[in-house]
Amino acid sequence: TDEIMQQEIRPLVAVDIIEQLHRQFAILSGGRGKDGAPIITFPEFAGFSDIPDEDFLNVVTYLTSIPSLEAASIGFIIIIDRRRDKWSAVKASLTRIAGAFPGNLQLVFVLRPSRFIQRTIADIGIKLYRDDFKMKVPIIMLNSVSDLHGYIDKSQLTRELGGTLEYGHSQWIHHRTAIENFAMTVKTTAQMLQTFGTDLAETELPNDVQCTEELLSTHTDHHSKLKDELKLAVKQGATLLTCIREPVTRSANSKLSPDELENVATVERLLAQLDETEKAFDQFWTKHHLKLEQCLQLRHFEHDFREVKLVLDNLMEAQAGFADIGDSVTRVEHLLREQKQLEEKGQEPLEKAQSLALHGEQLIQNNHYAVDSIRPKCVELRRICDDFTNETKKKYDILGKSLELHKQLDKASQWCEAGIYLLASQAVDKCQSQEGAETALVEIEKFLVTAKEHQLSNPKEFYNQFDMILSPEIKANAQRILQKLEDVQEMFDKRQVSLKKLAAKQTRPVQPVAPHPESSPKRASPKVTRPAGVENTSYHYYIRRKGPTAQNGNCALPHLQATIPSKLKIRLCSHPSNSHIINELIETERVYVEELQSIIEGYASEMDNPNLVHLIPSALQNKKEILFGNLPEIYEFHNRQIFLKEIENCIENPELLARCFLKRKEDLQIYEKYCQNKPRSEALWRQCGDSIFFQECQRKLDHKLSLDAYLLKPVQRITKYQLLLKEMLKCSKNSEGTAELEEALATMLDIIKSVNDSMHQIAITGYEGDVSELGKLLMQGSFNVWTDHKKGHNKVKDLARFKPMQRHLFLYTKILLFCKKREENTDGHEKTASYSFKNSLKMSTVGITENVKGDNKKFEIWYNGREEVYIIQASSVELKNTWISEIRKVLTGQLEACR
Repeated sequence: TDEIMQQEIRPLVAVDIIEQLHRQFAILSGGRGKDGAPIITFPEFAGFSDIPDEDFLNVVTYLTSIPSLEAASIGFIIIIDRRRDKWSAVKASLTRIAGAFPGNLQLVFVLRPSRFIQRTIADIGIKLYRDDFKMKVPIIMLNSVSDLHGYIDKSQLTRELGGTLEYGHSQWIHHRTAIENFAMTVKTTAQMLQTFGTDLAETELPNDVQCTEELLSTHTDHHSKLKDELKLAVKQGATLLTCIREPVTRSANSKLSPDELENVATVERLLAQLDETEKAFDQFWTKHHLKLEQCLQLRHFEHDFREVKLVLDNLMEAQAGFADIGDSVTRVEHLLREQKQLEEKGQEPLEKAQSLALHGEQLIQNNHYAVDSIRPKCVELRRICDDFTNETKKKYDILGKSLELHKQLDKASQWCEAGIYLLASQAVDKCQSQEGAETALVEIEKFLVTAKEHQLSNPKEFYNQFDMILSPEIKANAQRILQKLEDVQEMFDKRQVSLKKLAAKQTRPVQPVAPHPESSPKRASPKVTRPAGVENTSYHYYIRRKGPTAQNGNCALPHLQATIPSKLKIRLCSHPSNSHIINELIETERVYVEELQSIIEGYASEMDNPNLVHLIPSALQNKKEILFGNLPEIYEFHNRQIFLKEIENCIENPELLARCFLKRKEDLQIYEKYCQNKPRSEALWRQCGDSIFFQECQRKLDHKLSLDAYLLKPVQRITKYQLLLKEMLKCSKNSEGTAELEEALATMLDIIKSVNDSMHQIAITGYEGDVSELGKLLMQGSFNVWTDHKKGHNKVKDLARFKPMQRHLFLYTKILLFCKKREENTDGHEKTASYSFKNSLKMSTVGITENVKGDNKKFEIWYNGREEVYIIQASSVELKNTWISEIRKVLTGQLEACR
């Protein structure tokens, strides 16, 4: 019982009993009685008694389910046509119908057998067995179809019953199957739409752009497929409707039967349901699609916000680092340029931020569902932009004030210097006369007028104007200069008093006294007789002056005496000594070590920082050793307080510098490995140099140059040493330690040559052996080469004599390689040289002829008892002799080893 209850209960459909319907033992022609009762006809069927009860019941049940409830409630009219059959068939038909008919019956018409005997038997039988049929409706026995016409109109009867109703059983089955299929399609489509709508309603919105795009694409594709299904279903219903209406369309006189009209109504009702379902679905989809699009807009907005926010935060951090207001005009101007660069750098991010905020406001105006999330971000973006703009303006104001302050201080200082120079330049002997004193007074008065031009008439007010922006250091400097102003003003006042006395009428002659510039500047010469009216305290005053008479920028002006306070004394600068080369070497070495440290800590170590891993491009993953080479090893050598400390010890003893380089000759070979790796490092940098990771590291370090410029520092440094040694050698000729300096210079040049040779060596291609097994690389260079092979053809020999080959030779202790130099462009960058291997000669089997007739730049190398001869032409005699010397050293060394 439970299994039966759990089974799906659905009505019979034509496709379930298609075979039974095709047997046509019962039909629903579509005719109706006078009161609208549906007519079911049981045509003559020879094997009616053999039809299984289940098949009979299924067909009759199906036929009674087709008319509308209103028509079925009137009751069915049964017409049994047994004109060609016997009474037994009539009896069997009535008995089966009475026992199994599922609907309400109104009338039963029986067309009795037409043969006389069977008709008589039927009349008797109906009287005898009427009660046995247990029918509650009348059974009307008819002799002919004309009698039937008295009860039912001809238009409601088929041609077999003498009527005019058009009926085709196959077409009827086809229509019923199509209608039921269409109804199932409508139901299935509605269920699919409902399921899809439920899925959409239960879908959680993603939190990132990619997942949102994928979800939107998936839902849109599914929606398009469902819309196609809807269109197909509507097309199916329209086609079915056209087929049902075909008789009316084909002939204006034709009319549809009530059943056909009900079929039309059924199809139209199903089409209406489809239309309503589609409208409801479209309405729901419009809302859902809008929400998905708004979600995608929100995710894009959030992604852009995070990127812009990061850049803005970096800008604000960089701006916060500009706390310095400068301590000189040059420094302030430099800070202003840096501030300008930062402002220009921030223009693009600020524009992006403003644009993004505007976009967010447009989303809000378009009724975006996430207003509460978008609005705070828009406010935050505008706040940061305003903060940066206001802070930039504030920085400009402060730096502008600072620049004005330092310019004023510089002017004040220059005015003081000019004033002191003016006072010092007024010769005492000329001021003894009335005319000289008046002239000096006029000069002083003219000069004092310039104080007003520089707004220096009130120093206290000048200082108070800038009091709010002064740091303690600048404040002390300003106080010093303002004090100097007061002192100089005091000097002018005293000089004016003295000169006014001299300009007055002289009561007695004054003996002029010549100045003594050789006297100590700390006290007046005892031989000087002071003129009347001049202050008791006097000093020789030395002033730095640029001009043709100055030496090394310093000049002591003679015949100057002035009343100058001791606090303003200026010392004469000393001449530079030869130790400036050592100082330069030490200073540049310290800077070099600091730069190496910044590269390792600011770039190399940051590649292992988990917070920055996501910024590292995939091409750079696990390639730190390629990018930086053995830079940590170089840093350790310079930073472990060995090389730098040894150089610093040479400040007092410059002659010890050469020993430092000779002692560290082997350690400096580490640069060879670095330079060999440099091409690979540069190739990797060209591939990844513009990544956000390097930009972020550069920003943190506040470097003006990118990493590739700093990676070039070791190459530049190893060549810098020999230049400094050359300068030392120039300054130390014919002095103690010259020989050691020359040896140190030769050592550094040898290291540079070794580095250069190794750079060429790594570009050798096509050599199948291991280059590292060939011994030390002694020489390398390009030559013209002729070959002569005894076993070769004469024409080949002649051709070889006159047509040289361009070959690049590599001389090792064990072998001599012949290569062809090739130059290739790499991604639009500089040409890179490679050396394609062509031939090799073992040094243990070669001989050498130093001179070749006709050309002093040529020499011969022969192989295997002169079976192969290579004539080699150098670019110069010196280069030829150098190579011959090295080859002879190799051959001699091999001979000594054999002995």
